[in-house]
Amino acid sequence: MLGRFLSLEGGEGAGKSTQVRALADALQALGRATLITREPGGSEGAEAIRALLMQGDAGRWSARSEALLFAAARADHVEKVIRPALDAGTWVICDRYLDSSRAYQGTAGGIADADVLALHAFGSAELLPDRTYLLTLPVHVGAGRAAARDGAAADRFAARDPSYHDAVAAAFERIAEQEPARVRRIDAAQDSRAVTTAILADLAPWLR
Repeated sequence: MLGRFLSLEGGEGAGKSTQVRALADALQALGRATLITREPGGSEGAEAIRALLMQGDAGRWSARSEALLFAAARADHVEKVIRPALDAGTWVICDRYLDSSRAYQGTAGGIADADVLALHAFGSAELLPDRTYLLTLPVHVGAGRAAARDGAAADRFAARDPSYHDAVAAAFERIAEQEPARVRRIDAAQDSRAVTTAILADLAPWLR
């Protein structure tokens, strides 16, 4: 059975982690082997890099340093986890992937999209998801959700100012407009079950 690679993207508080778990449960109920993973992280080496990226104050790393660290983590993740799972026929569901680097370090961080993509081409041989679900939500709503969830434990990215997150949201929208064959927008303001239903409806042709 053919494996598929799915990623979920969106700003802070969009409900990506909730949908990753719900989607995995639904696919398993349909008889698909699934693997949940995340970025940064997902492999032993990438999890070590995650600790460097997510901890500390907002200015710990420059956008260029972040882009290099994310690309290194992703390269290990793809080599050690994602490609082997896909080759085995497993559906891989990833909480964030390349598009987050394009949005956070790229547009919001001031790095050209072509440079982020070049790092990805070298480190991960240009592997892209078969389908990416962009969970859309007004930035202020997502920020409120994230604050209620994390409190004082917000990571380096969630703690950044609203203008940064506005730029991230604009970048995700641009990617969705440019790559409609891969990226699907899903309204994350809906009830979480409605979000899952919308994703499964889009996947229906691959589940027959």
